[in-house]
Amino acid sequence: MPYDDSPPPTRRARPLSVAAALAAVCLTAAGCGGGQEADGAGAAAPGPGADAASSTAPTPTGKQPEPSGTSSPSPSGSASGSGSGSAKPLPKGPLTGRTVVIDPGHNPRNRDHTREINEKVDIGTGRKECDTTGTSTDDGYAEARFTLDVSHRLRTLLEAEGARVRLTHDADRPFGPCIDERARIGNEAKADAVVSVHADGSAVGNRGFHVILPAGVKGGGADTSKIVKSSADLGARIAGHFVRTTGSAPSNYIGGNTGLDTRNDLGGLNLSTVPKVFVECGNMRDPKDAALLTSASWRQKAAQGLADGITSYLKG
Repeated sequence: MPYDDSPPPTRRARPLSVAAALAAVCLTAAGCGGGQEADGAGAAAPGPGADAASSTAPTPTGKQPEPSGTSSPSPSGSASGSGSGSAKPLPKGPLTGRTVVIDPGHNPRNRDHTREINEKVDIGTGRKECDTTGTSTDDGYAEARFTLDVSHRLRTLLEAEGARVRLTHDADRPFGPCIDERARIGNEAKADAVVSVHADGSAVGNRGFHVILPAGVKGGGADTSKIVKSSADLGARIAGHFVRTTGSAPSNYIGGNTGLDTRNDLGGLNLSTVPKVFVECGNMRDPKDAALLTSASWRQKAAQGLADGITSYLKG
């Protein structure tokens, strides 16, 4: 699928144990200081929706542009990850023999299937909504459109290094996948790393990126005991490279300026049996962050930062 280089809508005039690992990477990175840390009590609370690590914003009036080149919707319910990598032979490279699953947050068509995405699914420790619509900028650039574009760019970069890459979806289904299926796709692929791409929906003035790591969770079908350490390593490497490549600072409202946050309420992490993190690339509700997220050149930098972090982790 081609990248989404179409002009965006006109814009209107708990610290973690892996923080030291991030700090070590940041020593070689410019601009890692970040902004003033917001009072923890002032951080935007996650919404009640499914793995909306980002909060859900109202869908703007009018139909948002769909990503170009998507195929016809297919029935929901398959864990095939139909938006998998290119059919062409992969080059030999440092990631040859490695499998990476990219999980583009949300789905552009979720907004047309609110009943289905509000159905609750089992996340091991409880039940949560299948998915959410995601957030958007004030001018209607949807998170689901952003995540697909960054995921396409990231896939190209990783395949150039020889990795086998699968997407959990490619806007090729009516809605979803649900959060339990997103985890299952990575598990069944026996992925060496899974990265879920998101953008946040917090208050104006809250800026920067953060990487969400799985907490130690055990209950029902959830058991992260075998992936907590490896996921923390993956997340710290991504955070360090994301700073260096994009120039964005770690979040000034989540993670104590480490760019890292640990959560136990996300089904996509709780149900994973392979190393996995979520990346909130910026805050779509802040005008300054939105200016970055709507820039094709910045999205390429974001993809490069993610790719460099994943490659660093896989090479050890």
